[in-house]
Amino acid sequence: MSLLQQIALTLIPGVGSVNSKLLLKHFGSVEELFTASKAQLTAIPGIGEKTAHNIFQKEFFKRAEKEMDFIERYKIKTFFITDDEYPQRLKNCYDAPVLLYYKGNADLNHSKIISIVGTRKATSYGKELTQKLVEDLKKHDVVVTSGLAHGIDAVAHRECLRNEVPTVGVVGHGLDRIYPAQHRSMAEKMVACGGILTEFLSETNPDRENFPKRNRIVAGMADATIIVEASVTGGALITADLANSYNRDVFAYPGDVNHEYSAGCNHLIKTNRANLITGIKDVEYLLGWVATQEAETPKQLSLNLALEPDEDKIARILFAKKMAGIDELSLDAQMPQSKLVVALLGLEMKGVVIGLPGKMYKLA
Repeated sequence: MSLLQQIALTLIPGVGSVNSKLLLKHFGSVEELFTASKAQLTAIPGIGEKTAHNIFQKEFFKRAEKEMDFIERYKIKTFFITDDEYPQRLKNCYDAPVLLYYKGNADLNHSKIISIVGTRKATSYGKELTQKLVEDLKKHDVVVTSGLAHGIDAVAHRECLRNEVPTVGVVGHGLDRIYPAQHRSMAEKMVACGGILTEFLSETNPDRENFPKRNRIVAGMADATIIVEASVTGGALITADLANSYNRDVFAYPGDVNHEYSAGCNHLIKTNRANLITGIKDVEYLLGWVATQEAETPKQLSLNLALEPDEDKIARILFAKKMAGIDELSLDAQMPQSKLVVALLGLEMKGVVIGLPGKMYKLA
């Protein structure tokens, strides 16, 4: 019943991602939400009479049942925002979708995730930069995300497949189709070495308004977004602005000042909305990476560390989860963020915890 209710929640007009999380926070679960009275619903700020009325409509459950049949038939994975498998970086974004649909095997909570985006009309300059970037990223054991569009996106995905780098395409439609259709073969290979991810139900067309929504997932699930080539009005700049709003790193390659598809990158750099990079060494420096071809030694949490009670609680949560954001740590530890920040600072000073881009933390 829970998955049926989760899907139905995403279909209700007037709810959306932000209000969905508000309702879930208030009621504790999707099951409790759908058993609430109209008076309980309208008592929540932001939930008016019309939205409360919509929650009681049964047709949303009929559509949700149809989607469940599709999910089961094609073995689609679903991640609800309260699931541990849900991308934790994305969960910390205020407008994160409450439900994701996924085909693939790449870890969406991998320790290093980079988004590579750019213009659909990539030049030879942009293609060469993307190819070299992916080749150089391989040694860092990363997952690369992009939007499966023509141009830089497609080059990034294709080079990842060639270099055996897991790559996830985030799409602006349901998983019953691939857009553009020319990328179907590539998408099938990505499912075997990466994945295809969306917030949209099957039978959803790749309409224009879906792509900015898609872009927030591309930006939100990564440590950093790299803009290779872009015009000043392209979707890549929307992705960059979204990444900045989520307090994520944005990097951009500079280009010819007279070229249309370098203008966007140059503008981001000029307005301090992106760090200038010329290659992998800049990425390594800005993200604090150390290249390694070897697997990391599994961490063991020492019980002999001189930790304060709050620090010990946070360290144990990070040991179990490997990585978590401030919001999630606050919730799991039942600790206000003002107190949590002090504990995290103490852990960082003792060399127990490392702060990551996007207000994420992991054990050192």
